[in-house]
Amino acid sequence: MEIKGIDVEKVKAISNIKKEDNWVTDYRLDSFSKFEKLNMPSFGPKIDLDFSEIIYYKANERDEAIQNDWNNVLKPVVDELDELGVLESEKHLGGMGVQYESEVIYHKMLEELKEKKVVFTSIEMAMKKYPGLVKKYFGKIVNNGENKFAALNSAVFSGGSFIYIPPNTTLDRPLQSYFRINSKNMGQFERTLIIVDDNSSLHYIEGCTAPTYSESSLHAAVVEIYVGKNSHCRYSTIQNWAPNVYNLVTKRAMVDDNGSMEWIDGNIGSKVTMKYPCCVLKGDNSQGTCITISVASSGQEQDSGARMIHLGKNTKSNIISKSIARNGGNATYRGKVLINSGAEKSISNVKCDTLILDEISKSDTIPVNSCFNKSSSIEHEATVSKISEDNLFYLMSRGISRERAMELIVLGFLEKFREELPMEYAVELNQLIKRNL
Repeated sequence: MEIKGIDVEKVKAISNIKKEDNWVTDYRLDSFSKFEKLNMPSFGPKIDLDFSEIIYYKANERDEAIQNDWNNVLKPVVDELDELGVLESEKHLGGMGVQYESEVIYHKMLEELKEKKVVFTSIEMAMKKYPGLVKKYFGKIVNNGENKFAALNSAVFSGGSFIYIPPNTTLDRPLQSYFRINSKNMGQFERTLIIVDDNSSLHYIEGCTAPTYSESSLHAAVVEIYVGKNSHCRYSTIQNWAPNVYNLVTKRAMVDDNGSMEWIDGNIGSKVTMKYPCCVLKGDNSQGTCITISVASSGQEQDSGARMIHLGKNTKSNIISKSIARNGGNATYRGKVLINSGAEKSISNVKCDTLILDEISKSDTIPVNSCFNKSSSIEHEATVSKISEDNLFYLMSRGISRERAMELIVLGFLEKFREELPMEYAVELNQLIKRNL
C-alpha cells in the first residue's frame, strides 16, 4: 500500500489504516491545517521539496502483529538489515525495534525488562494500549504548530518508538531503534516519545540509513523526551542518510528537578540536515548536554547544533559541536542558549570546533546566547582550523601515508564524540568517517 501526495483525505486514510481513535485523527487533521498555513523555515539551507511528489505512507505487507522473530520477516528485508549490521548489534541491547519505510516491522525486548514493567513498543501500539499515558505527554513538549515540518510529522506520522521507564528503574543495556528508507521519493515520519520516570535511567540508541537515488527523500521526525526527577536519559544517534535525503528533525527534552539529559548526535550523510536537539531545563539543579558531530562533503549542507533553555535555578548546560567540511561541503553550527530571569546561578558552556579540509569548503558559527539574570553566566568558544602540513609531514616521516595521516588527525579531532559511544558504535563511526574522507 502506498499514499503519495498529501491532502485531508489522505491524512484520514493514514489514520484509518492504523485504526486510530478519534482523538488521534483529530490531532492529525489539526496538524495538517497548521502545516498548510505555516511557511518554510526562514533560516538555514534552501529546502527544495515538492510535497505532492512525496510518498507519505508505504508498507509492503500490513500486519497487525509486529514480529519478534527474524524468521517471520521477509527474507530480502532481513538480508538487507543483516548486511547493515542491524542483526549483529541486537546482541548487545536490552531491546530493539526496526522500522522499514513507514511501519515498525520488528520489535523485541529482554524478558527481564518486561518484568521491570518497562514499556518499549511502537507509538501506534502505545496509543492503543496506554492511551492515558500517551495523551499526557504526546505533543506537549513539541507543539504541532511549532514549525512546518513538526506540523507535517504530526499530520502523517507513522512508526517510531514509545518508551516508558517506571520509577526507580535502571537499565543495564541500551534500547535501540533502527530506521530504514528504501524507496525513491519516500518520506519517513517516525514519532518517538520517551518517558523516564523519577529516579530512573535510560540509554537509547537510534540508527538511520537510506540508499542513494537521484530523487530526493524526506526524513522529518519528531522526538519528545520527558526526564523525571533525579533521572537520566542519554539519546545516541548516528545518522548516515544518503546524499539525496532532506533530514529535518525536531528533538526536545523536558528535564525535571535534578534530572539530566544527554544528546549524542552524529550526522554523516544527507543532502541537507537541519537538527538542533534541545533541553528545556525546567527543574532546579537539572542538567543538559549535547555533543554533536557533522561531516559535510560535496553537495551537502549540515546545519546543526543545539538549544539549551534554562528555566530552573542552578541549572547547567554543556554544548560541544565538532564539524568537518570537505570537497565543497558546508558545515554550520546554529545554536541557542537562553538563561531565563528566574534561572538564577545557572551556567552554560558552548564549544564549537570546525576542521576544514580544503580551500572550497565552508563553515559558519551562528550562536544566539541570552542571559537575563546577573548571577548566571554563558561561555562560548569557537575555533576554525585546517589540517596542519607540519602535522601531516610529521606523521608521514614515520612511514604513514598522507591519506592515513589525514584520517588519524580527523579521528583524533572527533575523539570527544567517539568516547561517548558504546564500543561497537564507535567502531561503526570510524568506518563511516573513513568512507567519507
